[in-house]
Amino acid sequence: MNSEPRLICLIGAECTGKTTLAQGLAHRMGGLWVPEHLRRFTEQHGRTPNRHEQLSILDEQVLQEAAALAAAHRQPCTWVFCDTAPLLTAIYSDCVFADASLYPQAHSLHARYALTLLLEPDIPWVADGLQRDGISQRATVHALIDRALAEQAWPFVCISGSKEDRLLAAERAVLSVAV
Repeated sequence: MNSEPRLICLIGAECTGKTTLAQGLAHRMGGLWVPEHLRRFTEQHGRTPNRHEQLSILDEQVLQEAAALAAAHRQPCTWVFCDTAPLLTAIYSDCVFADASLYPQAHSLHARYALTLLLEPDIPWVADGLQRDGISQRATVHALIDRALAEQAWPFVCISGSKEDRLLAAERAVLSVAV
């Protein structure tokens, strides 16, 4: 393989299709998928994290991404699709706990992604276990993500529409990234 594997971030508020799209892209494009650590945390503990656990959620997501990137080097594989990002952990820490302390680290880490796919909250909200506060937070979280991406000038593409529309748009966006 002539090029390095590329990290692609899928980010969006709760129930915007991140997991479905990340898995679909990995399958369709022969890439790897990094699941959201927060989902595993809530399943293992039967609750959402407390304020003091947010940094460990962020750190574990980063470790999982690094492990997938190393696996992509060994395979070789061009794409690693990350189902969320440290930025989302920072945003939820801010929204839920009024704790903005994770933003500097999240901003620094976000620069690693070759592209960010921002999933629009235009699909029906479906309860997703214990993870978050529900549909009432979705618009607020989306606006915070959108603002952070724009302020930092990271490359991102908004993804919306039906499941198939999202997959096609995301695939086109990923393929437009120079490898």
